[in-house]
Amino acid sequence: MKKLLILLFLLNLLTGNSHSIEPDVFVQSTVNRASEILSKDISKEKKINQLKVIAKETVDIRGVGFYSLGSARKNLDDNQKNKYLEFFEDYFLKSFSSRLSEYSNPKIDVQDKDVLNKNYTIVKSVLVATSDRPEIKIDWRIYTKNPDNPLIRDLIIEGLSLARTQKEEFASILNSNDGDINALYEALEKFANN
Repeated sequence: MKKLLILLFLLNLLTGNSHSIEPDVFVQSTVNRASEILSKDISKEKKINQLKVIAKETVDIRGVGFYSLGSARKNLDDNQKNKYLEFFEDYFLKSFSSRLSEYSNPKIDVQDKDVLNKNYTIVKSVLVATSDRPEIKIDWRIYTKNPDNPLIRDLIIEGLSLARTQKEEFASILNSNDGDINALYEALEKFANN
């Protein structure tokens, strides 16, 4: 038994990150899980709640939130940042799950991946065309700093970055309110509670 444990330990050392998840496999697995939920015969509310669970596990909500805040982040103290992240998570989960719940059994095929560096990989996929919609190209920006726990940082749909669009929207709210973070809190809270 002792020899077997030593052998397993040595094999683990030799193979390196034997438990790491390839970004393309991670994306395909994530979309398969979401697709399974969307094809269930359950209420929209139940679908939304189950999709939120997937988002919490697979999306770097904190990273996306701070990216979306842009340079305004530098002007906030820790309490303001924590408050923002609470509002942002509620906003993000509602936005993500309610949009996705409109689809019934979307089929997404992962096609390729492009390793940008040790921290980021772009996974290329397509939302398969149906009689109701054309094929849509979706690139996933995957944060791979921890290979055992890849996380989604952005979706680029037909060349349009959702994170960048959100960042521009938040900047517009802040700019039209003299940089007052409370205006952004209010907008996020209003969206999450409607």
